[in-house]
Amino acid sequence: LVSADWMPRGLCSDSFAVLYSGKSKTPLVVVERLNRQQVDDAGEVRTNQFFPDPRLPASERAYLDDYKGSGFDRGHMSAAGNAPTPNAMAQTFALSNMVPQDPTHNRRVWSKVEADTRKYARRAAGDVFVFTGPLFDPGHETIGRNKVWVPTRLFKLVYDQATGRAWAHVLPNTADARIEQPMDYPGFVRATGLDLLKGVQVAM
Repeated sequence: LVSADWMPRGLCSDSFAVLYSGKSKTPLVVVERLNRQQVDDAGEVRTNQFFPDPRLPASERAYLDDYKGSGFDRGHMSAAGNAPTPNAMAQTFALSNMVPQDPTHNRRVWSKVEADTRKYARRAAGDVFVFTGPLFDPGHETIGRNKVWVPTRLFKLVYDQATGRAWAHVLPNTADARIEQPMDYPGFVRATGLDLLKGVQVAM
């Protein structure tokens, strides 16, 4: 449960849903359902047309100027490479799907986590649910006039509905982050304080 302090809003797009915060001006969690068909349909040419989300009140949006000259990438939470149609691809470039991400982290380690997740979804027997988002530890910074929060860590939690298995990566938002063995679900809850699969039977 997210407290009202976060100014939470739900936003639905064609291939992902966002729980957005008007306080951090970032997503808190982005949820996708991947399967072999969707991943096979993905691979549209990237639009790279980033835009402030018009569905949000002006005062709760991040803007392109916030990121300009900040030293951070506009990091997708729902990956552009997961989008199965041109429209779904265009929607991933809304700033409501972005967090300020270290450029090296975004283009190397995080890109590999995204690719590995797609690879798994292509082999899975059914639907795979993917939860992605930022973590803001004490002392995090902000960028831009609108004070967009910079995550100290990022997470990706994968739940395979057919097997009941779940695993996660929780990585610092830094250039020197390294992929380690995925953590199990109880480890993820301990590391993040987020019980995103509450009420779901997770295989151990």
